[in-house]
Amino acid sequence: MINNQLNYSLIYSIIKEFREKGHYLASIDPLHLPHSKDIESKTFLLQNYENRFKENKTVFKTLGLLYNKKEECSVNEAITFLKKTYCGTVGVEFMHIDDIGEREWLASKWEQINCSDYLLPVHTKEKIAQMLLECQWFDNFVATKYPTVKRYACEGAESMIIFFDELFTHSCISHNVTDVIIGMPHRGRLNLLACLLKFPPNIMFRKMQGLSEFDLIKAPRIVGDVLSHLYKSIDLNLAEKKNIHVSLLPNPSHLEAINPVVCGKARGKAMTKNLYPYKQSNSNDKLPILPIQVHGDASFSGQGIVMECLEMSNVPHYSVGGSIHLVVNNQIGYTTPGYYNGRSSHYCSDVMKMIDAPCIHVNGDHPEDVLKVTRLAVDYRQKFGKDILIDLVCFRQWGHNELDDPTFTNPLMYKAIHSRERTVAEKYANEIFSQVEIDSIKQKFWTNLNQEFKKSSESKPSNENLKGVWSHIIHPSNEHITVWDTGYSSEQLIAIGRKSVEIPSGFNLHKTLNKSLVNDRLKRLSEQNQIDWATAEIFAFGSLLCEGHNVRISGQDVGRGTFNQRHAMIVDQESGEINIPLNDMFENQSAFLEVANSILSEEAVVGFEYGMSIDSPNNLIIWEAQFGDFFNGAQIMFDTFISAGELKWLLQSGLVILLPHGYDGAGPEHSSCRIERFLQMCDSSVKNVDSDMINWSVTHPSTPSQYFHLLRRQIVRNYRKPLIVASPKLLLRHPQCISNLSEFEEGTHFKPVIDDRLTAKTDAIQKVVFCSGKHYYALNAYRTEQNITDVAIVRIEELCPFPVKDISAVISKYANAKKIIWSQEEHENMGAWSFVNDRFKSHFGCELNYVGRAPLGTPAVGIGSLHKKEHQLVIAQTLEN
Repeated sequence: MINNQLNYSLIYSIIKEFREKGHYLASIDPLHLPHSKDIESKTFLLQNYENRFKENKTVFKTLGLLYNKKEECSVNEAITFLKKTYCGTVGVEFMHIDDIGEREWLASKWEQINCSDYLLPVHTKEKIAQMLLECQWFDNFVATKYPTVKRYACEGAESMIIFFDELFTHSCISHNVTDVIIGMPHRGRLNLLACLLKFPPNIMFRKMQGLSEFDLIKAPRIVGDVLSHLYKSIDLNLAEKKNIHVSLLPNPSHLEAINPVVCGKARGKAMTKNLYPYKQSNSNDKLPILPIQVHGDASFSGQGIVMECLEMSNVPHYSVGGSIHLVVNNQIGYTTPGYYNGRSSHYCSDVMKMIDAPCIHVNGDHPEDVLKVTRLAVDYRQKFGKDILIDLVCFRQWGHNELDDPTFTNPLMYKAIHSRERTVAEKYANEIFSQVEIDSIKQKFWTNLNQEFKKSSESKPSNENLKGVWSHIIHPSNEHITVWDTGYSSEQLIAIGRKSVEIPSGFNLHKTLNKSLVNDRLKRLSEQNQIDWATAEIFAFGSLLCEGHNVRISGQDVGRGTFNQRHAMIVDQESGEINIPLNDMFENQSAFLEVANSILSEEAVVGFEYGMSIDSPNNLIIWEAQFGDFFNGAQIMFDTFISAGELKWLLQSGLVILLPHGYDGAGPEHSSCRIERFLQMCDSSVKNVDSDMINWSVTHPSTPSQYFHLLRRQIVRNYRKPLIVASPKLLLRHPQCISNLSEFEEGTHFKPVIDDRLTAKTDAIQKVVFCSGKHYYALNAYRTEQNITDVAIVRIEELCPFPVKDISAVISKYANAKKIIWSQEEHENMGAWSFVNDRFKSHFGCELNYVGRAPLGTPAVGIGSLHKKEHQLVIAQTLEN
């Protein structure tokens, strides 16, 4: 009988407590190790609800309070159901989410799944059993053939393979997902490649034998990467004649660094498919691209880039409609004794709560539960377009790697591991198959691996990376630096410039911009000989858009520009509406400029932009640092991805990095972009004539037209290289830093070296000064003031690849010069000095004299008077001695 006097607030409080705290009672640890859980919550839940009401048979109407598919039930039945649902081998956290609609959806979805036993079809169970066995046998095979290889096996986390298989299948068939992009660390990577992504085992075995995974004849510069960084891109044919494209990205050993790259590639693919139009930052009704981020428990808690990526996940221009996160929770860091030494939070996943993301903890010993929560995660992401995390609680069978002995620091954990009688795969498979069936499956699988092993030393790998949208891209193999026609019609450039300051009717433009932007630009366009840096940039952006190439510029406050010079986007002063004039240049414009003002992050944002750049060669992707030295926060991205990606993985990137650089008395932090670091990372040869076969270009342009040509060159060339630009600060408005419209016209190009424009005869030149960037203008001004006529000032605009041929021509031209100088603003242990000095010695056999600041441990002084004194001394010593 229904008790109409029943206190429904009490019923709701019971339900709420189990939904909120039930995960504390869940049996999610396959090792059953002692954990310091929330004892107070456990005690409260057990004493005040389960024990107190376990005999209460009062019936109540569920009224949507409980989603057990019953219109009514008793209190004790409800508690039994809630305990089974929230305190079993899965712990679900979602009550921290602010949105009540999301909470109710998760509660209803999870409770309906658990209102009866989760019965899978026989064929699905057989598939699970076979995948688990093959995952285990792959590890066994490799351990037998290569006992000293660190393979970072899946053993102890075999259920990971069930997550991936179900994710591919369910997302494609139930939600029409077309692309899955995966970033993951070492653990289980080889198993995923071999068992699901059809990576040829013979190529993997070649790698284990110390042979190359690439065809070195066709790619002689490739150096490859370690076994645990192998990658694959493949179309998987699933049921119902549906395909899904899966990309497992290559990764460095810097844990979690791959995360923003995954999201950036997803965003880049969306840009190419025009899923995120420029007037709309994201669209959750179309989520065919699914980013998957796989983490380790300790790195997920400890690496700051995790927080940066999460904070970026719902920001306009960075949203990818949510990622599905899988934490492969080994319950241990490297060899850290106990999780309590690895984090301060209760769960490793607690950082997810800052973006209201659900967290699901599942016992790795229960593969069917893994399948169940994977489906829930996919459904949630596709429904709400948000991040969700699965915490797969498992263990590592062999420690950090197969050659490590973890018992030094974790004796209790490994006592529990070594006492396990059967593996997850064996336990589950024995419930599904007979021993005869298991032996038959094993024989077939093992035979196939043996065949692959036999042909591994003779197999020839292929360099299958330039396909699809990359099919028109080549690997450069020329012996000299190539010159590319990057000019554009002057008539069209003027039209682009005018469109860039065409303000919509009724738009309330900032009063300062009417004069400093609109009137100034129109005047420059009419005079045609006063093109400044910002206008040249607009020329580059607009011309590429006209040619059908998307352009994206990202960074902190890039819309207006750090130095208030760009204003590629304008903001209505009354409504706050944002307008990007270049996106309305003509009817049916297909390409767009995306101006992405970023969060105050460097590492995650740079990684994101790199990910965008490797997705398509037809989009120009730019990251601008607020000041040049801000790249420091993203050093891992430069070291492991941008500078080395092509050499390790044959992945080309046309990413442009703008680093405002120049000594202007601002002090140590924001004077230098540390150009010496980028030059040190160049693989440009000192002895041989340099060519386009370098890992990236490092430039220090000194004119607007040079900058224009550099940006256009990134797209015009038939190959892609990252471009490092030591970009200006003071030159943005310097009266002498201007270009004539003729320098942008068709038939013009970037000049690696700009010779002096002398009126005197070249045989009268006694000294040749080589320099780069802004420093030229200070030298030239002093030379003019002092009426010095026997000194030529030559600008090296591109330092890598080093323009040997152009410099040689200059040196020959000034054959009578008695002294050749390298002059720079930076200190002697910084800047380009050491880079150019070695090359001048090697190629020209001349003694290059250094003039610049003395060595120092900081980039610049912080005392204004001292800076001025240093500056005057460098200029005078360069030109007078």
